[in-house]
Amino acid sequence: MAILATLLPSALMTYRRDEPAPRRAVARAQEPPTARLGPIPITATGILIVIALIGSLAYLLYAITVRDTSQIPLLASGAVVLGLVFGAVAVVGARAAWRSSVRGRDGRAFAHALVGGIASLVAAACFAGAFIMATLSQNPTT
Repeated sequence: MAILATLLPSALMTYRRDEPAPRRAVARAQEPPTARLGPIPITATGILIVIALIGSLAYLLYAITVRDTSQIPLLASGAVVLGLVFGAVAVVGARAAWRSSVRGRDGRAFAHALVGGIASLVAAACFAGAFIMATLSQNPTT
């Protein structure tokens, strides 16, 4: 009988509504007008990341063409810099995903999260490659 009393609805119990609760209107602050390249806004952070990405890729291409004993350390340092750049892209992607989700733009938030996640995986791969190359470039001690 005690089980039956706990299963029966009482005055303290509430029922869920059949219809979903109305979504609260998200206060959308006006974004300051920025220069745009199509749908993509041009920001100082974006410009710095693009410059760093191009510079680190150019340095990595230079390190690949060097054919002497310093090639492996050059590749390792290039991979570290490239990992830092992709880490920055991952942080910007996470911030953009959060901002898009707060504004109710779920599809855009998902795309930002996907780009940020892939960038973080590439950053981890660059750091792992740099660690392996740095380990290989050391002279063995016996």
